[in-house]
This record gives sequence, C-alpha cells and structure tokens, in this order.
Amino acid sequence: MTQSLAPWLAIAGLGAFHGLNPAMGWLFAVALGMHRQSRTAVFASFGPIVLGHALAVGAVLAAILAFGVFLDYGLLARLAGAVLIGWAVWHLVYGHRRRVRIGLQAGLLGLTLWSLLMASAHGAGLMLLPVVMPLCLADVPGGELTVQASIGTALTALGLHTGAMLVVIAAISLTVYEWLGLAFLRQGWINLDYIWSAALVASGAFLIAS
Repeated sequence: MTQSLAPWLAIAGLGAFHGLNPAMGWLFAVALGMHRQSRTAVFASFGPIVLGHALAVGAVLAAILAFGVFLDYGLLARLAGAVLIGWAVWHLVYGHRRRVRIGLQAGLLGLTLWSLLMASAHGAGLMLLPVVMPLCLADVPGGELTVQASIGTALTALGLHTGAMLVVIAAISLTVYEWLGLAFLRQGWINLDYIWSAALVASGAFLIAS
C-alpha cells in the first residue's frame, strides 16, 4: 500500500513544490491584488495561473506518451533524463535573464499565457517524468507506453499535481496578502533557483540510471 501511494505522494509533493516557487504564480497573484487593492483579484488570478501551468505540464506528458509509441522505454527515459539535466544547466546559467514579464493590467488570457510560458521555461512538466513514466508503464501489460493505456494515469497525475499546486499557491498568496506583505521577501525568502536546478538534475539522473 505504501509503495502504491508513494508515486502519487511524490506527484502531489512536486505540485506543492511548484506552488511554493514565487515564479510559478503566487507572487504575481499577491502583486495583482495589492495593485488593485482587491482580495477578489487575488482569487481571480488562481484559475489562469493554474490553467497555464496545467497546459504546460500536460503538453510534456502528451509528448512523452506520443514518443513512447515509437521509442523504447529505456531510450526514452535516457533521452528525457539528458533533456532534464541540460534544462537545469540552462536554467541555472541563463534562466534568470529570461524572465517572462507581464503587466498588472493583464487579463485572464494574458495571465494564462504568462503562466504557461513560465512553467515551460522552468521545465515544470519535465520534472514529473521520473514519477509519471513508471506509473504509465505499470498500466501496460506489454511493458510499452501506449496512449490508450496510459492516458487515464497521466490525466490523474496531472489533476493531482495541479490540485496540490493550487492549494499551496492559494495558501501562500492569501497569507502574504492578508498579513505578511511583500516586504518579507527582502528579509528571509530562499532563492529557489538553485534548489529548482538541483531538482531537475536529480530527476534527470534518476531517469538515466533507471
């Protein structure tokens, strides 16, 4: 029972980790609410932010399932691992110079697009591959990834991941908006760029080793 729950807990944990990262949306939600002096604006931003993130992650999962039809799982895992490590290096060296910028007057569509681009630039979908790929493979008797057999698992993983991210983003956004304010970021917030890059490298190494 513990082993069967472990991958799903990892997927939820990654969702919480993504939600913790201010670049994934909660910082924008708070800034938007403060700019408009409206708690409603904070709540309104959650939907587009989470939708954009889910689209970015879903696109990666869909691509992996599609490639899994043509490529051997071992080769696919090694390729995905190499991409993850390369992405981590790019993010660490150049990522902070390529921030996607959007004004506080952005509408829901603009906010969704911003979230999609930010999640893609941070390799959020790639980070789920070491957990989701084995789960999808476990549902296939022949040991090969297929879209039909794996799509249900992939969608469930996407929903769990997105839900966990939403809970964390909502909790942090409302806490900062109501009580802490953005000034606390200058005093003690951890720079997550190094942690994020390390997580990408660890995920890539796990895929290559497996």
